Amino acid sequence: MLEIFLLMLATSVQQAAAIDNGSSASRVVPSPVVAEAPAVAQTEAPAVIPTPAPAPQGTALNLPVFPPAPAAAPAQPATAAPQPVAPAILAPQPSAPQPSVPQAAAPQAQLAFLAPRTQAAAPAPAANLVAEPQVPSGRFLTALEVRPILNATRSNWIAVREYGGKDLLYVTHLWSWRCGLLEIRIGLNGAAPEPWPLPQCHLEQPQAAAILEGDGNPYREFPLRTVQLIEVMLTYDDLTTDRVRFNRAGVVIP
Repeated sequence: MLEIFLLMLATSVQQAAAIDNGSSASRVVPSPVVAEAPAVAQTEAPAVIPTPAPAPQGTALNLPVFPPAPAAAPAQPATAAPQPVAPAILAPQPSAPQPSVPQAAAPQAQLAFLAPRTQAAAPAPAANLVAEPQVPSGRFLTALEVRPILNATRSNWIAVREYGGKDLLYVTHLWSWRCGLLEIRIGLNGAAPEPWPLPQCHLEQPQAAAILEGDGNPYREFPLRTVQLIEVMLTYDDLTTDRVRFNRAGVVIP
């Protein structure tokens, strides 16, 4: 030990003397470059986990107690989605036959104007009537000129109006084309048609069928609402006839 101490002391003295010599000479001696040795990567030693010493027999261990894992629920069998059930279609039950109730026939007074195709067969003209020549005159004086107009205006032959507490039955339209007629017959409520007055044609006038003051009234009066069914028969001046039936609802005017 003493030798080592003396050796270290001598070395220190030499180094101090060398430093003093260098300072006095004012020279700087470059120190040699010493290549550094490459650093050796330090490998971290793996951590050593101490193994606990086994406990002596008969000593209780304070280990954590974990609850037992819950038992898995038994798998439910897969059930198919319920399918819609179509409703049962019940066959219609036959109903008991209902006793037939006879329908009352509608009164003729409630029917509309009867079309010409339902008209009754025209009777023969009166024996005392004589046919007239059918020469077109341009003044509507013959059946040849008047018949087409009266055929097209059948619904206007007559009219019924309630006025002054009475039924007024008008034949104004027939009077306006009377120059091609020989006779007008009218029957009410199923009675046989009977002649109605028919003024003469005024050939001296520009309009031969004009209704003048002395021709009378183109209507007749009847008790209120007693005119229900009207039958009209015309006899043209060529002795042809035409007949049409009307009811009140089809010809009544305000």
